[in-house]
Amino acid sequence: MNISNENAIFVIFGGTGDLTKRKLIPALYNLEIEKKLSEKFIIVAIGRRDYTTEFYRKQMKEAIIEFSGDTFNEKDWNKFVIKISYLRFDFSHTCEGYTILDKYLSKIDKENGINGNRIYYLAVPPSSFEPIINNLHCRKMLLNKDNWQRVMVEKPFGSNLKSARELNENISKSIKEKNLFRIDHYLGKEMIQNIMAIRFGNSIFEPLWNHQYIENIQIISSETIGVKSRGSYYEATGVLKDMLQNHILQMLSLIAMEPPISLLPEEIRDEKVKAIKSLRIDHGEKVEDTIVLGQYGESPSHIGYRDEDNVNSKSKVPTFIAMKAYIDNFRWSGVPFYIKVGKGLPEKETKIIIQFKKLPGINHYEEFNNTKPNMLVIRIQPNEGIYFQINAKTPGNEFKVNSVEMDYCQKSAISSNSTAAYERLIIEAIRNNSSLFTRWDELEYSWKYIESIEQAIKSYNYQYPNYVFGTEGPTMADKLLESNHKWYKS
Repeated sequence: MNISNENAIFVIFGGTGDLTKRKLIPALYNLEIEKKLSEKFIIVAIGRRDYTTEFYRKQMKEAIIEFSGDTFNEKDWNKFVIKISYLRFDFSHTCEGYTILDKYLSKIDKENGINGNRIYYLAVPPSSFEPIINNLHCRKMLLNKDNWQRVMVEKPFGSNLKSARELNENISKSIKEKNLFRIDHYLGKEMIQNIMAIRFGNSIFEPLWNHQYIENIQIISSETIGVKSRGSYYEATGVLKDMLQNHILQMLSLIAMEPPISLLPEEIRDEKVKAIKSLRIDHGEKVEDTIVLGQYGESPSHIGYRDEDNVNSKSKVPTFIAMKAYIDNFRWSGVPFYIKVGKGLPEKETKIIIQFKKLPGINHYEEFNNTKPNMLVIRIQPNEGIYFQINAKTPGNEFKVNSVEMDYCQKSAISSNSTAAYERLIIEAIRNNSSLFTRWDELEYSWKYIESIEQAIKSYNYQYPNYVFGTEGPTMADKLLESNHKWYKS
């Protein structure tokens, strides 16, 4: 990322919340010490707590020290901290209450010559999105005339298709789509952005990126933890809305989309929407042959999901899903997309696996009988990188073919650590690059797809819990794959 020369006020609604402490302030601190922010970039944190700016700065310093560890530098902090101020403000107030905020920001504008450029970051529960945006509009703080104002909102955006539509319709009266930046932090991850570079920057891949050469595609995202303190949230979302509806479908759309006309944000998002619209579940099988749901039970070292705090003791909320999906277009006709997502699994990892077909005539050579298929593995986290599996002769007198692994680890190949997702998203919002954010129609079609899954499983009675915490998930997930396919294991 290059330096952003845009002067602006970064207003954080929910300035005392956990997201601000763990993600936003550390991200802004990193951007500042790496000189990626304008000198006239001011941070205003808004919260209901009776803090002074001095006390708030002290709280954020503790968060930065915890985040930075031994790399914390007092000199860097002193340069950064003067940009932070705190305003006690109950943002649930009606329009008149926002007069205080407007006067406060206008004063900062004049003192720093910022000219009204603002980013409003809503680090608040989704129920607060609409009142905050509408109140900002009411006070004429979202005019976007001689300057710019943008709003960044966290997921979830709605709890289903109906609520998402209602929320979008209501806030659209106050802010235009081009000025609303819906965050999916996965889109800020380095390897997610690398997908297009890998596809369109290499002649060995894009010409083969279709049903003629690809056997199957797998998207796997597993966590070793349970829901921890998020029991009440997870009861309302489950794995479908927590992961599948956003992160997983975003990855799938980037892998499956057609090459855009250009790399302009709207061209990229147009193609992603087409991919999501083409998704379907049903391929003539029974539900259990297409979708497998799971919920973790207790193990010797961990309680089961139903015993977690704020979780119903008879909960039917899934913590695991494995499924087979298809994309109805010419490029992907007949290629299964296997998805596996879950909590309480043996490894923490997110990866995309593209398995290529074997050459048609390879069975004529006895020496090639046991060769493995060519595979491209894109590791999203935690070990960002690319793994490419090909076949080659084993050294020696005998003609024996084995797989050869070509492994590129991004973190070890580049001197500095990959930039955090939130840092990148903040910078791109300042630059008005919307390609890393979710457009409304992307969101709408992803909700439609999730509801089609919910409808498909409505009549199927899964017996929970059906896998032990720390294991690979329900055994039925292995039977989901076609006879010659297997879940990829690193």
